[in-house]
Amino acid sequence: MDLGTLGAGLGAGITVLGAGLGIGRLAAAALEALARQPEVAGDARTTMIIAAALIEGVALFSCVICMLLVVMK
Repeated sequence: MDLGTLGAGLGAGITVLGAGLGIGRLAAAALEALARQPEVAGDARTTMIIAAALIEGVALFSCVICMLLVVMK
């Protein structure tokens, strides 16, 4: 195993960790907002889903780059 493979593995792991933490904070904030103002549930849910999709998109893109680093060496 060379350093490129190790770096790609670490990069993918850090990406997944960051995405998990980001979505966790997002969900916590959305639930707190819903607890404070239940009447905005639809808007908060829509915003949360859009933000979670953007976070997942960035994480997927980063993992694809890490995989390409391993394959294209």
